[in-house]
Amino acid sequence: MKKAELTFGAILVPLDYIALIGAGLTAYVLRFQSSLTNIQPVLYEIPFNQYIAILLITALVWLVIFTWAGLYNIQGTRRIIQELRKVFLACSTGVLIIIILSFVDRDLFSSRFIILAAYGFSVLYVSIARVAIIAVERYLFRRGIGVHNVVLVGEGHTAKLISNELSIKKGLGLHVALHVERFTADAKEQIAELIQKGKVDEIIQTDPNVSKDESEAMYQFCDENHIVYKFAAALFDAQSSNVAIQPIAGIPVIEVQRTRLEGWGRIVKRFADIVGSLVLIIVTSPIMLIAAIAIVVDSGFPIFFSRRDDESLVRRVGQYGKTFFYFKFRTMKTGTDSQRYEEELQELNVRKGTPLVKIKDDPRITRAGHFLRKFSIDELPEFFLVLKGDMSLVGPRPHLPEEVERYEQHQKKVLNMKPGITGMAQISGRSDLDFVEEVRLDTFYMENWALWLDIVILLKTPFILVRKRKAL
Repeated sequence: MKKAELTFGAILVPLDYIALIGAGLTAYVLRFQSSLTNIQPVLYEIPFNQYIAILLITALVWLVIFTWAGLYNIQGTRRIIQELRKVFLACSTGVLIIIILSFVDRDLFSSRFIILAAYGFSVLYVSIARVAIIAVERYLFRRGIGVHNVVLVGEGHTAKLISNELSIKKGLGLHVALHVERFTADAKEQIAELIQKGKVDEIIQTDPNVSKDESEAMYQFCDENHIVYKFAAALFDAQSSNVAIQPIAGIPVIEVQRTRLEGWGRIVKRFADIVGSLVLIIVTSPIMLIAAIAIVVDSGFPIFFSRRDDESLVRRVGQYGKTFFYFKFRTMKTGTDSQRYEEELQELNVRKGTPLVKIKDDPRITRAGHFLRKFSIDELPEFFLVLKGDMSLVGPRPHLPEEVERYEQHQKKVLNMKPGITGMAQISGRSDLDFVEEVRLDTFYMENWALWLDIVILLKTPFILVRKRKAL
């Protein structure tokens, strides 16, 4: 999902709200014009202060209706006719609710003229705003801003139709960066080079005659490299329940969505992360201060674990496999981090045979570190990483680069979202959980994300912290 798409998606909500408020105010002012009152006297006059309060609340309710109507489903291209149809249906639903409520409480919506006029102006103003947004998006697409660079794989009539459509209609926001007939080793190498240069966002498989093995290889390649995979309909059974269909040149093209955290969901989660991390930083600041003092008294400086034994910065693997600077409270003796891979400690590794290292009764941990780890206090500084945007409150745990290198191909799927402080795996067993099960739970969370699921996980986390762990 391009930043331009997210930006336009975020703009739509306040823009619609302003349009709805404007429609209501226009209807109110128009009702009390002398030219109209001379024709139809005002029978039920509502004070402006009371009217504006009702209007502000009503507009918020309409935004909820707009959400249900799919007006905030963020995607690269919006078709004007489809958008206008959604606007009309959503506004019609909203005014129908108002009409029903007016029978219950006539004083709440006393003027039929205002109701109908506000409805008409709402359709008009919101439609104008939507058309303006679409026009700006297409203007930027035609100039190469925010476009998705695609690789077409396939030969034949279907491939030619799609290629021609994308080359002619620049406003669709899709640019063909490469077209190959088959997904061969050479083609794979060419695509990989373009990915490294940031010039590929998705692959579209256009040939329905490609073998199932080759199709699955493309899907796995896209998943591993964190790019979108699309394919012409009826190629093979989808491997994900999250799919979206977008017609190109009259041909239905299906996108296997890596996660529901695209578009508006991504905006909502980021907003929740910012607000949540700020609140939690303030609430836990006394605990962090006490923890810092305890570390210094117990084993001296440094307070934070932010550098490896060779003085290089500690890094973790984040979304799309990109590394970020990581720090937390120091719980081990200084200069002992690299010992985790020594034979003596490997004998104590409870996750031997997996990419991860978890040492049972780790002799490197300080006295204060035992307590900090037991209640995960050492991870409280991660709230600052959430605020920065490298992590999320909820998601898969961030692992070391050398650990991620040992992931199996399908396990890299969890890198499609930001790592989190807590997650499905943490509330299901913390570090005692088998790695395969941890990946399964994180994959389930990624494919079935919802805001309510984040809330449930966050509420359960404090209760999980008091449970005894096998490995410290």
